[in-house]
Amino acid sequence: MKGLKAILPMLLAGNLYGISGNNILRNVDSVMSAPKDRKTLMKMTLIDDKGNERVRTAESYQKGSDKRLIKFISPADQKGVSFLALPNDVMYVYFPAFRNVRRVASHIKYQEFAGTDLTYNDLGSFGYSKDYNAEIVGEDDGSYTLKLTPKPGTDKPYSYLKMWVDKRTFLPQKVEHYDKSGSLWKVMRIEEVKNIKGYNIPFKIVVENVKKKHKTVMEFEKMEVDVGLSDDVFTVSYMRR
Repeated sequence: MKGLKAILPMLLAGNLYGISGNNILRNVDSVMSAPKDRKTLMKMTLIDDKGNERVRTAESYQKGSDKRLIKFISPADQKGVSFLALPNDVMYVYFPAFRNVRRVASHIKYQEFAGTDLTYNDLGSFGYSKDYNAEIVGEDDGSYTLKLTPKPGTDKPYSYLKMWVDKRTFLPQKVEHYDKSGSLWKVMRIEEVKNIKGYNIPFKIVVENVKKKHKTVMEFEKMEVDVGLSDDVFTVSYMRR
């Protein structure tokens, strides 16, 4: 019930005044970041246009809505490669082969990370409502359809996003990303959701780059929530360990 409690005030406001696209989007953000923290073992499968697969495993740590660390543990050539996201869009990357931590500069934050279909910005983002305005463009019995446009002054590589939101959980079911010319670029799908300690949490996420015909499948094999992670985990020194 914790996930429901997190969005209940906004749901009541929506019922009283007519729910808006921005209200729904804030609900999405609240549900996606509802646990105080989480520790995860994740399998990432990279699939190219010929169906060839590369499998990686990673440890992922998140605290609140503004701290995240991802560290690859296999295969051998990727072991130790790490990404750290901190408040105010501060991001770092560590490649053991170079033995140094580098801050992610603004001009490369939309580059893909370590061969996946996720950019540094994708990994460092914790919500949508900070950067996008949303309007309801469709609705059926099970979901809302939103169109998200970047807020004025926001630097995004997309002209807009289209999001389908589950009415029961307020989790996004699918998000389409359109490039500056209005062509479909990437699609994100949440294909499996589990309830842990009252939180509805995605356990299988597929990100497909439709232009490259390449996809990344993320499956969370083990997850613990509200474990009391120390802030020391989300530091540059921890990345090097």
